[in-house]
Amino acid sequence: MSDGLPDSLIPYDEIVQEALRAVVGRVLGSVAENGGLPGDHHFYITFKTQAAGVDIPQRLIERFPDEMTIVMQNRYWDLLVDDTGFSIGLSFNQVPSKLVIPYAAVTGFHDPSVNFELRFQAQEGPEGPDPHDEAENDGPTVTPVEDGSNVVSVDFKRKK
Repeated sequence: MSDGLPDSLIPYDEIVQEALRAVVGRVLGSVAENGGLPGDHHFYITFKTQAAGVDIPQRLIERFPDEMTIVMQNRYWDLLVDDTGFSIGLSFNQVPSKLVIPYAAVTGFHDPSVNFELRFQAQEGPEGPDPHDEAENDGPTVTPVEDGSNVVSVDFKRKK
């Protein structure tokens, strides 16, 4: 404890992470309920491919052994959302795939149409995750504006 503050016995960081991940679930639930994305909204969702509960094709795990980003825009189907995660159909190099992703595996959510972004602290070693390429699922690619507005970043690191 180099800063003189006691360690909290209440896991505030975990509680906040869980609450922010619920935002992702609520947004995806609204999309599923309304039958599609409204207006120009589209999402980049980054998640840990090896996290508990993630179920994706082996070829995607081989290509993205740590983390991958999917684009939810024009070509997706069978979006199912519940309290613990979501499943979605996407195409990768013209091969249809079903992905099952628990919210606990999500490390980033970005809606470039309104420059809204959430980042979640992953439980990693001291060096963090390996760099990764975007998943390049089939569909148009939009370059997000990076002006920092509407970005919520949660970065809890305990000092011991």
